[in-house]
Amino acid sequence: MKSPQLDIPKRGMPVTIVTGFLGSGKTTLLHQILKNRQDLKVAVLVNEFGDINIDGQLLVDIEDGMVELSNGCICCTINDSLVDAVYNVLEREERIDYMVIETTGVADPLPIALTFLGTELKHLTRLDSILTVIDAETFTAEHFGSEAALSQVQYGDIVLLNKTDLVPEAQVNELEEYLRKTKSKARILRSQHGEVPLPLILDVDLAPTSVYQQVENEDEVYKHEHHHHKHEHHDHEHHHHHSDHLDNDGFISVSFQSDRRFDLDKFTYFLDKVMPVDVFRAKGVLCFDSEDLRFVFQLSGKRYELNYDHRKKPIDNQLVLIGRNLDAQLLQQQLRECLV
Repeated sequence: MKSPQLDIPKRGMPVTIVTGFLGSGKTTLLHQILKNRQDLKVAVLVNEFGDINIDGQLLVDIEDGMVELSNGCICCTINDSLVDAVYNVLEREERIDYMVIETTGVADPLPIALTFLGTELKHLTRLDSILTVIDAETFTAEHFGSEAALSQVQYGDIVLLNKTDLVPEAQVNELEEYLRKTKSKARILRSQHGEVPLPLILDVDLAPTSVYQQVENEDEVYKHEHHHHKHEHHDHEHHHHHSDHLDNDGFISVSFQSDRRFDLDKFTYFLDKVMPVDVFRAKGVLCFDSEDLRFVFQLSGKRYELNYDHRKKPIDNQLVLIGRNLDAQLLQQQLRECLV
């Protein structure tokens, strides 16, 4: 049975961004998430999964850029494009409930958050929170001499004080008090070895997306691809290069809307025989001639499902298709031909 505390609603795959300075314990936390016993199918996206010591009993298969575990979780690498890595997860046939992204230790998490809010990924995912891991033994105010470390705390919706077993209780209390002054609204948790109950950190809906949208409106950051850099020291630069990687990769979103109903047989034929294989994800609210109620429609990869929508809303069809190199006009015409 899935834990009722983590019964993830179908409103876009929830995403947690895990950030934190070098050596804070991010990888240890990810290892704990991958070992989770909540019957939750999690995809963890990392820069190098070789650093994660996967339990040999869990390991099922390793292919290029991806590790599969026996509990249904997967671990994938982010190679050149975060957007591509997310699509690789969404294209998989098996159900994935949750996505966790790890930033590098010297990364500002904001550009990554804005990738989910300012690209086509906003149709597929729901940014749940930014989780900042802090090493309770080594973290001091001097860390804020680093722009990245400051951003990691400033944008953290959850702050995980890790390694609390290595320092006296008084020092942890002092650090927690300091952080509460710096980030008053953050959920502050304590952990040892990255162990924390998953319902406290996953599907918590703490991301203040309006704050990120303000930044998005003031700057073009959301269109910048964040390039990860491995450094052995704390001196670094942030590289926010303007990138049209979505356009280059051919990913587009096609919207369709009509106040007429679909013919169920025609629409099913469209899904099975007509729709291009390069449609990787689709979602919408649909109405059919043979039914009084509306349906919530979800498609991921080759699988799709229709569930009754019991909300009292006007009868109309709203559908979004996400894919690569799609002919928007042709798709919209094919959908119109499915209408009654």
